[in-house]
Amino acid sequence: MNTLQLGATGPKVSAIGLGCMGMSGMYGPSDRAESIATIHAAMDAGITLLDTGDFYGSGHNEMLIGEALKGLKPSQRDAALLSVKFGAMRDPAGGWVGYDARPAAVKNFATYSLQRLGVDHIDIYRPARLDPSVPIEETIGAIADLVKAGHVRCIGLSEVGSTTIRKAAAVHPICDLQIEYSLISRGVEDDILTTCRELGIGITAYGVLSRGLISGHWKKDAASEKDFRAHSPRFQGENVDRNLALVEALRRIADAKGVTVAQIAIAWVAAQGDDIVPLVGARQRTRLDEALGALNVKLAPEDLAAIERAVPKGAAAGDRYAAAQMASLDSESRGA
Repeated sequence: MNTLQLGATGPKVSAIGLGCMGMSGMYGPSDRAESIATIHAAMDAGITLLDTGDFYGSGHNEMLIGEALKGLKPSQRDAALLSVKFGAMRDPAGGWVGYDARPAAVKNFATYSLQRLGVDHIDIYRPARLDPSVPIEETIGAIADLVKAGHVRCIGLSEVGSTTIRKAAAVHPICDLQIEYSLISRGVEDDILTTCRELGIGITAYGVLSRGLISGHWKKDAASEKDFRAHSPRFQGENVDRNLALVEALRRIADAKGVTVAQIAIAWVAAQGDDIVPLVGARQRTRLDEALGALNVKLAPEDLAAIERAVPKGAAAGDRYAAAQMASLDSESRGA
């Protein structure tokens, strides 16, 4: 497993990370034993970066990772790098009720995460979204206090725009920005990626398969009511038909190279720079194995050109989130 430096101030991490959200109900039911086995298989393969959020399954995901870590050899536990998002609030029915990034809340959330994960520090701690009622400087200042106390190693950001990134970086070094980046989600290229590179901030790219839409495995109307994708615009009506047509164009390129659609989509993200770490949301070992195969896919300039023709920037039909969620994304705000 190759390693990459995560920004100028972050740790060295595996060239691909494991996003654990899908193991806690966001995409419908998952198997606990298989989820833990997938985390173990990822670590066995050399993946060190595990990404979670304290609101995934309302704490379930952190407890799952904590359980998985207990089953590892001490050397593997020491190698694991935990990236944790905080701030999104849930109600008992599983609904979303806003964000809280006040300094006192930051420290409270971190305390519970440390307990659920069963660790004495979090490697990368980040607000999941910009809290519109709290200046980002105050939120980052609170995490900086946790860094000084030894509870957090590095500070990251998630789904924020260039103005917010600069404000945050003026308070404390930022190791990475977590943001959606895939063949059909390329907004980061407009301005944010340039800002991050100027400031020495790495990118951890989630949604590299657009929640399975461009994995080559997705079938229309496959999402259950409890699946996030059942309410996502890109999976709705005519949008999903148009998006799956893009997948078929990509499949022809993948077939010609003797790889899968998912592998070529992941390899494309990885090829955008050695400061970009794709996060794969595998919750089964078979999907993990497929994703790991992307590390062996080499894309020549002519391959990249063919992919661009098949799936040009802006070709996706539908926004990546529903309207209310899009409105909460600082990364999508004009001039950000």
